[in-house]
Amino acid sequence: MTGKLRLLCLVTVLAGMVGCRSVSTDGPPEGFTSLFNGHDLTGWTYDGSGNWRVESGLLVYDGQGWKPAPDTISTQNLRTAKEYNDFILLIDWKIAKGGNSGIVLRPDYEDYHEFEEVQVEIWDRTSEAYSSPLGSGGIVGYNVEERKPLRTADHPVGEWNHFEISLENDLVTVHLNDQLVIDRFAAEFKRSPGPIVLEHHGPPLWFRNIYLKELN
Repeated sequence: MTGKLRLLCLVTVLAGMVGCRSVSTDGPPEGFTSLFNGHDLTGWTYDGSGNWRVESGLLVYDGQGWKPAPDTISTQNLRTAKEYNDFILLIDWKIAKGGNSGIVLRPDYEDYHEFEEVQVEIWDRTSEAYSSPLGSGGIVGYNVEERKPLRTADHPVGEWNHFEISLENDLVTVHLNDQLVIDRFAAEFKRSPGPIVLEHHGPPLWFRNIYLKELN
């Protein structure tokens, strides 16, 4: 780590506003394992409809799998085959105009109800469908202030964003693009351990550099 980067990390940590964990495209940071191998969907599971695939080393949802109610979309979401307790998750994501996604933490897939799960929001807040002042990174269900992101840190639609999501002792902390957006939200989980889910709501999605470190 260079002197400038050390100084930047020190300043931002003291400010209590941002994270400072850099992600390399050459592989996981020390202590992390890769959840996506860049070649196929090994380690992931869904209904097999073909709407999730790997293209040019990216994990892609093609936007063609949406089925409106009463058909459930839960089986079309991509989830880890392995279940986890406490962890730190690093993940890059990108959405198209009007995009909406989310990262669901430890849901009960035998009794899955989207708005009852702990979901870290990904969306195009500027789209006509949402037109919200709240950026990505909040906890879906903004009925209490603790669920709302502390600040808007999204990059423009079509550009890559980076999450660092920490789940420890049922407390969820989220950094978006190195800015703190959720600070130790006290979540209520139906189960532990549980999978990590990449959710879709229709438009195309892209993910890369998906790394996880199990805690405890």
